[in-house]
Amino acid sequence: MSQPQLNKTIGFWSATSLVIGGVIGSTIFMKPATMAGQLPSPPLLLSVWLIAGLISMFGAMAFAELGTMFPETGGQYVYLQKAYGDFVAYLYGWASIAVINTAAIAAIAFVCANYAGYFVHMPRFDPAVENSIVLHIPYIGDIFPLQNIGMKAFAIAVIMGLTLVNYFSVKSGNSIQFVSTMLKTVALLLLVFGILFSGNGSARNFVNDAPGFHFSGITLITGFMAATTGAFASYDGWNNLNMVAGELKDPHRNITRSLLLGLSVCIIVYILITLSYMYVMPIDEMAKSSFVSSDAIQRALGPGAAMSVAALIVISTFGAVSVNLFANARVVFSMAEGGNFFAWAGAVHPKFNTPGNAVIIMGVWSSLLVISGSFDILTDMFIFMSWFFYLLVVLAVIVMRKKMPDAPRPYKVNGYPWVPLIFIAFTSFYLVSTVYYDVTNYNAGRSPVINSLFGLILTLAGVPFFPYFRRKYGKKPNS
Repeated sequence: MSQPQLNKTIGFWSATSLVIGGVIGSTIFMKPATMAGQLPSPPLLLSVWLIAGLISMFGAMAFAELGTMFPETGGQYVYLQKAYGDFVAYLYGWASIAVINTAAIAAIAFVCANYAGYFVHMPRFDPAVENSIVLHIPYIGDIFPLQNIGMKAFAIAVIMGLTLVNYFSVKSGNSIQFVSTMLKTVALLLLVFGILFSGNGSARNFVNDAPGFHFSGITLITGFMAATTGAFASYDGWNNLNMVAGELKDPHRNITRSLLLGLSVCIIVYILITLSYMYVMPIDEMAKSSFVSSDAIQRALGPGAAMSVAALIVISTFGAVSVNLFANARVVFSMAEGGNFFAWAGAVHPKFNTPGNAVIIMGVWSSLLVISGSFDILTDMFIFMSWFFYLLVVLAVIVMRKKMPDAPRPYKVNGYPWVPLIFIAFTSFYLVSTVYYDVTNYNAGRSPVINSLFGLILTLAGVPFFPYFRRKYGKKPNS
């Protein structure tokens, strides 16, 4: 009797919405303010969005070449395995479970719960109870699991509810992300044009730097790359489509078309949103705003509009949690299927034809990270580690051109080898400058942990388990 297989149920428009839904999540409603503080120059800040978007596009082109070569569920896990063997692929899979994908899901769900507080009362313990349990991690910081218990419970409910949906039905999980993505995109455009055509702002804000802005040399580079971290965080998720390649209809055509169209939409939307924020507040005021989207629309349309923004963010983040659970469970599934994780995690449900056990693993661990409440640390870690592995995947395009020169390639990267080389050079510089920035912040007492190095430590923590999985499940590493 043959084993059940995942069905090809995802068409072009659903695939495109998967890209858009995976990218546009919570960060665009929060990160622009932080980025404005790091780089208080409107023209430079807009250039960060454009450059980060183009670099992401270059990465997507590389992913498209590998995705059409290997249209298998698992995405970059599969590509790393083909290019470098099981060990590097395993490290990525471990990192995705330990921090990258689960931290992203937890962070997005936390923002969803935060803004749901506009509509639902979020109970809290009194301060004495909240601070009664403290988990101290040396060189990382203190975790208070009882703080904001109502918000955390709501976030966990969102994650586990969507976990159950994706456990029982691929079609239902895909439908949720499709509908939420369409609503989110329409709502974002309404937000943008509502602000830009309100008449309550000034076009001068698009060109006027913050008073006292005079970054130069290393200070300017550091500020630019720090702002790029926020942009990369906002663009992160464009790789989700490749993780479900084995469930795409006509993957050889739809991977490329959906990636390029989806990312193009995201670039345009992000630039327009940032322009709308700038229109109603100078960049130095943007930098001081805790809820920049709410503040912007209140200035444009009045205090009552804040409720609309809150609803928009809840819809956006709910859809982003769904799409990340839907796509990232496939990495766990591929790890187990290849003998690099517990075998039961790679089982297809005999009735529902879903990677059910893999979905549960992602949902449960993401929920535990919500309880930790360490939103900022987790966000910085998953972005750094994501781009570390993006670098390896794009490098794999060059490796596979040498390793398998005659393999069919339904899509080839335009501008090869310059497109992947530009991506590799920029991302390498970004990773090095991020470590420098994190170390500087740690030494200056502005951060309790060197976030990028902590992400690397969590990833390397999985190394001792690799021989166990190889012995336990008896599969030889690929050469």
